[in-house]
Amino acid sequence: MTVKLTSFALLLAGASLIAGPAAAQRDDPTLKKYCTGDYLTYCGNLPPESPEVDRCFEKNMSKISTNCKLAIDAYEEGQNQKKSHRSSRN
Repeated sequence: MTVKLTSFALLLAGASLIAGPAAAQRDDPTLKKYCTGDYLTYCGNLPPESPEVDRCFEKNMSKISTNCKLAIDAYEEGQNQKKSHRSSRN
């Protein structure tokens, strides 16, 4: 599983800690629903938008809940499809 954790960290920032304008990736309700607990459990001592969160999730990936892993996979698949669709139009 290749995880783009920067986007994921930004999503969690919007989900649980930041009350400002959110980037598009912060609006994924599935990631918010299934991964906020894992973020708080394993990486909650880190600022959500920091690169340290990426490393924290990578370090703890074996502990992350199955539902969160599935949500990450689904999110990334959707992002890859969007990129592929954009590339095919150019």
